[in-house]
Amino acid sequence: MALSRSARLAALATATASAFLISAAPAPGPGGDGIGDPYFPQLGNGGFDAQHYALDVAYNPDTDRLDGRTTLTARATRHLTSFDLDLQKLEVTSVEVNGRRAGFTREGDEIRIDPKGVLPKGKEFTVTVVYGGVPEPLGGPIVFGSSYGWMKTPDGVFVACEPNAASTWFPSSDHPSDKATYDIRIKAPKGLGGVSNGRLVSTRTQGDTTVTHWRETKPMATYLVTATIGKFDVRTGRTPGGIPMYVAIDPVLANDNTVDVYAVTAEVTDYWSKVFGPYPFEETGAIVDDMPEAGFSLETQTKPVYSAVRSESTIAHELAHQWFGDSVSVEQWKDIWLNEGFASYAQWLWEEHKGRGTAHDLARAYYDRRPAGDPFWQVTVGDPQRDTMFASAVYRRGALTLQVLRERIGDKAFFELLPAWTALHKGGNVNTADFVALAEKVSGQQLDDLFRTWLFTEGKPAWS
Repeated sequence: MALSRSARLAALATATASAFLISAAPAPGPGGDGIGDPYFPQLGNGGFDAQHYALDVAYNPDTDRLDGRTTLTARATRHLTSFDLDLQKLEVTSVEVNGRRAGFTREGDEIRIDPKGVLPKGKEFTVTVVYGGVPEPLGGPIVFGSSYGWMKTPDGVFVACEPNAASTWFPSSDHPSDKATYDIRIKAPKGLGGVSNGRLVSTRTQGDTTVTHWRETKPMATYLVTATIGKFDVRTGRTPGGIPMYVAIDPVLANDNTVDVYAVTAEVTDYWSKVFGPYPFEETGAIVDDMPEAGFSLETQTKPVYSAVRSESTIAHELAHQWFGDSVSVEQWKDIWLNEGFASYAQWLWEEHKGRGTAHDLARAYYDRRPAGDPFWQVTVGDPQRDTMFASAVYRRGALTLQVLRERIGDKAFFELLPAWTALHKGGNVNTADFVALAEKVSGQQLDDLFRTWLFTEGKPAWS
């Protein structure tokens, strides 16, 4: 049958459009070896979105050796011919993609994985890595000059990985912008317990070993994952508000009566649930280990880790992070004030709640104690740079920013803003511009000058 001239033209146009779409589609290629964070350019990986990690780790405290098997389920964000995972130092013995043996190479802290065939864009795939060795903690100026990561203790390990140490003990896309859910199985000698994130699924002892299985069903950044191992006295229950609790304390610290960690954790969790919005996870709690060399605590998701029995104020800080940093996470590390400034301000809010001074008076006293020539005022809080990302100014000038904001927009708008922020971005990632935009929307005020002055301008700002 002959086609009319108009039909021939229509067919030609359709064919041309189809050819254009085919030629415009990106060709299959490798994923990137980092997401481009200016502070850690090779952390995280391009070409896929992590969905779920199944971590199986076996630890021998006598030799400090870790043997692991990690299965990552991910979704390809382009047609992938190869992709990377982050893993520092440990030796890889095998890699499988979708159950088939895959080739791999090592370059620095990257594993380049070559699957058999292209991984289609939009499709899920699994990669299983078998590995082992002695994990090495990281050090340097980033975290208060302390070592961090996988840290040996007298009876096990203390695991606190912010910002870049998760990949010292499991292969991952080690950046907070690539969150996932987790199943974590920890195998340790009988008599030791492995404590991790989320809810305890099971504990199984067979022969000389015990395996604990933990499950975190809410999205979690890699640096918030812990697998702390040791002897612990465990107390479980619920907060007065009904939130499940799991508190594990090293028996060496059992006679430290300075703080009732269980009671304070319950009280703080319930109070923040009123101020910041509903608690974003399935369980709250604490892991309190005897690790004085660490000298810090970390807001590991659902159960902050403390290297000793810490103060009520510190517990308030780490639990505030469950909303600010854990549920609502940064897109890039330069926005870390959104974590630390908020948690530090929460400490002043807690003191105000307990009748030990208003947040205004506490903030003003801190402001007045810092003279204009103090180097504290020279840190640009909104982009503090890698080696000073945990400087005291990120914490306290960040907190001062929030107090100044509260006084500018008033208590009504301020205490509407905080739960609006955590609800809008629950389980997601944010940047400073997102917070400024929401603050302006909630308050109905233009606030560029306030945030520019307090977050991005060196020097001591005027505070009338």
